[in-house]
Amino acid sequence: MVTTVGIDMGIQAVKVVVLKDGEVAAKAKGFSGFEPTKAAEEVFAEALKTAKVTQEEVSLVLATGSGLEMAPYANGSVSMMGADARAGVHLFPSARTVIDVGAEEARAVKCDERGIMMDFVVNERCAAGAGTFIEAMARALEVKLEDMGPLSLKAERASPINASCVIFGESDVVSLIHRQESKPEIARAVFDAMADHISSMVHRLGINPDVALVGGVAKDVGFVGSLKRTLGLTILVPEDPEYVGALGAALAAASRAKGGHK
Repeated sequence: MVTTVGIDMGIQAVKVVVLKDGEVAAKAKGFSGFEPTKAAEEVFAEALKTAKVTQEEVSLVLATGSGLEMAPYANGSVSMMGADARAGVHLFPSARTVIDVGAEEARAVKCDERGIMMDFVVNERCAAGAGTFIEAMARALEVKLEDMGPLSLKAERASPINASCVIFGESDVVSLIHRQESKPEIARAVFDAMADHISSMVHRLGINPDVALVGGVAKDVGFVGSLKRTLGLTILVPEDPEYVGALGAALAAASRAKGGHK
């Protein structure tokens, strides 16, 4: 039996996926905090315990994510775009475009039927179009982050706001509040602005259907709804979108382990 592990060292959270012969045996995650390596060690141990394997039984560990150089136990690494492509096609064999929206960054990957990355585009401007943007707007609205999505679904329309920068976006939200726009309509405006931002980024890459949406923000029904409307396409969302990076790393590790490359 070949056991491999993928570690996704995200800015906000560490995710670990354990595979046994290519099948998911365990998933675990925890906050990165001020000591990401220590956090990753704890999440790694939790995942191995759940999978009922020892570290000695692990054939290969690959890291990905913005902090991949801090990953413990890693034998190598895979780019975030490469991990997204591999896991996206593994989960959805028809997927040819994978959009990943996380806490601080959004990216899109064009891939082939093998899950090999063909091209990509990344947005890193001022956290616009990422999860941090939603968090900032939720604070401005005095709404819990987890309530933003369901709230936006109650809106019949949305006013335009600036999503090119968190600061400008927050200023627009405050203006809408002063104009006594309803919270549902403002919440929808936030997601529509994000969707427009992501859509522009993806169109620069070129969209090849089917489209898969992964990353933590893919769990937000408000954003998913806005992106579907903006792109005019059906969007595939996996059950645990935040684990896709770690899954991609574990799949890449399995491929390397079978090929005898560490």
